[in-house]
Amino acid sequence: MPNPTLFVCKSCHHSSEDRPKDQPTDGDRLLKQLNTLTTEQPNKFEIQPVGCLWTCDKPCAVAFSAPHKPTYLFTNLPTDEPAAALLQFGKLYLDRTTGDIPWKQFPEVLQSASIAKIPTVGG
Repeated sequence: MPNPTLFVCKSCHHSSEDRPKDQPTDGDRLLKQLNTLTTEQPNKFEIQPVGCLWTCDKPCAVAFSAPHKPTYLFTNLPTDEPAAALLQFGKLYLDRTTGDIPWKQFPEVLQSASIAKIPTVGG
């Protein structure tokens, strides 16, 4: 079975102001933080950047997805270092056969984000 995937929106940006072209988006910064942390502590899920998750009014957005598990979409991620919390959530997601994680077990940083749990197809 393929490993779970963490999709990270690269176009997400919290500020409504235009940003200089050489300034990375919040999604790019989050992706860099995730990649740095996973170099230090390898994980068993793939981190995949995507162009857009269509939640532009609620940046920064990521989604955990795996076959036979629900997909979790997080938007409005806090800007203060959500990467470690996402990796903690990823471990919970990976370790659960069904992928179901009670909200109270989410890392505290993620409890303030907007969250959608999308059921499995056929489940």
